[in-house]
Amino acid sequence: MTSLAASVLSAALAGNALAQETDIVIPRSPVLVVDSERMFSDSAFGQQLAARVEAQAAAIAAENRRIEAELAKEEQALTERRPTMTPDEFRTMANTFDEKVTRIRRERDEAAADLSQSSEALRRRFLLAVEPVLYSIMQEAGSAVILERRTVFVTREVVDITDEAINRIDAQLLKSEATPENAPEAAPETAPTETAPVLEAPVEGDGGTAPESPAEAPANP
Repeated sequence: MTSLAASVLSAALAGNALAQETDIVIPRSPVLVVDSERMFSDSAFGQQLAARVEAQAAAIAAENRRIEAELAKEEQALTERRPTMTPDEFRTMANTFDEKVTRIRRERDEAAADLSQSSEALRRRFLLAVEPVLYSIMQEAGSAVILERRTVFVTREVVDITDEAINRIDAQLLKSEATPENAPEAAPETAPTETAPVLEAPVEGDGGTAPESPAEAPANP
């Protein structure tokens, strides 16, 4: 009996210790900070949104590789035919090939720009969707503002709510299997008229690199 009681007591204490380690207490503070970049990259909801842009990027890269191979074959065929052509004939065909490469390069650059815009739009959509979650944390803490951590020179870890925000974002926005299209509507709370003033970090888009010569294939975005 004594051994059994000791085991039960030990298990209970261990459970309490684990609960204390995993439970995050929201501090009472007029100012909170959050790392919006980590909130997006570490949350399952943010990863769900990012997966769509990654799929688009992979499709563009695959298309670029296909076009590169086709242009290389066409250039090689033109080079092999050169001895059988007059200088004027070769010049005409070479100019046509150059114009084709220039057009394709422009189209691939536009595809890369569209991808960058899609990435920025998804980031804004994410921040819009999580705004009610951040606002509820701000209310619990009695805070007046949430600052972007990367813009703060020094702060105490206790006012960093990034981990708690990630937990709540996934709990609230994924439980109904939210999708990128309905992400903002998936939040269980109605967005308040007063918004949580979180500074949105700029997103750097990846642009395609134009080839240096017509014979080179379009660069990946």
